[in-house]
This record gives sequence, C-alpha cells and structure tokens, in this order.
Amino acid sequence: MTASVHVEVLGDRAALVERARALVVEQIKTAIAARGACYLALAGGSTPKPLYAALAQETLPWPYLHIFWGDERYVPIDHPDNNAGMAKAAWLDQVAIPPAQIYPVPTHADAPPAAADQYQTTLETVMGSSPIFDVVLLGMGDDGHTASLFPHTPALGVGDRWVTVGNKDDNPRITFTVPLINQSRCVMFLVSGTNKQPALEAVLLKPRTAISTPRG
Repeated sequence: MTASVHVEVLGDRAALVERARALVVEQIKTAIAARGACYLALAGGSTPKPLYAALAQETLPWPYLHIFWGDERYVPIDHPDNNAGMAKAAWLDQVAIPPAQIYPVPTHADAPPAAADQYQTTLETVMGSSPIFDVVLLGMGDDGHTASLFPHTPALGVGDRWVTVGNKDDNPRITFTVPLINQSRCVMFLVSGTNKQPALEAVLLKPRTAISTPRG
C-alpha cells in the first residue's frame, strides 16, 4: 500500500495525548464501520500511558476490538516493565473488550525464539497469513529505535517474518518486524521529550541506512 507521512508538532505532552486520543478514536470507528473489527497494536513506555488512561474514559464499541503489542520485554506480565501489564492496568481492564481478544506476548515461553514463533502463530490465526493492523502505536527512543528494533541489531534486517527477537544490552525482547509495521493502515509515532529531538531529526531529515534506524 502507498504510504503518506504526516508530522504534527504539539505544544506539550497534554496536547500530544489529546491529539492521539482523537486520532485513535477516529481510526477505531472507521475500521469497525468499514470492516466490522479494529485490530490495534499497542506501545509500551511512559509516553502512551496517559493516552491509555484517556481511552479508558471513552464509550466505544469495545467488543469489536482486538489488541496486540508491537513489542514486549521478556518479563512476566505482572512485572513493572511489562508493556501489556501497564496497558491492562491503565485501560484494558476498565473496558468491555472480551479477554479472548487481548493477546499479550507469551513471555512465559521456554525461550525468546519460541515466544516469537508463538506470537506469529497467534497473529496469523487471528488475522490471517498476511496480517494488516488498523492502528500501530509506536514510540521512539533517544537512540532512534522503535518497537524493539534497535540500531545495528539483526532484528532490523528480518524481512521474512512478522515477529522476531530484538535485543537491548543483551536483554531479549519480542518485536514486530519492519514488514509487518509497514503494511499497517495507520502507524502512529508518539514522541515526547527534548532528549529525543536529535534522533527524531536524524530519522526525518538525514540520510540513513536500514541498520541505523528502522525505515518506513
């Protein structure tokens, strides 16, 4: 599909959260009206947490949502660093999304590669052999990474899978691959903080290679 890029600069984090809330609500309603369901992939980290809290206050057709995660640290769901645990506490446990339609990464698997295989199987079982998300929420680190696609790591080059193992300082993570993210209908990056400005400028304005930062 043909991609278009739209960049918005907002005054503060509160404005970022409000704008993201409005866009996510719009995308949910559009997807359900057009296709009878909405498939979302959520981000972790501190930036989207207030967005999730705001979405918990919405009145939406919750039974038609399916929730996945774009990446996950390889820790149990009750660990404070687990992305799914954060989103469930801030949003998902407070609304009527059927539990069977919430798909955390299986970090209880025997090893990270097995978890990646299991999550890919879940994606294909729920969404078909070529899954297309309606909304993928992503952040960006001050090194330019998104999801768990870190600069100069093998995960950036994986092109034949939807899910793979990322690595951050020898800590494995499960992550969507570049092809899966790129074929989504709407990919929304929430970037906040002056410490991320150099990385954001590099991604948007400077030549880069496929191993330096993820490319769309």
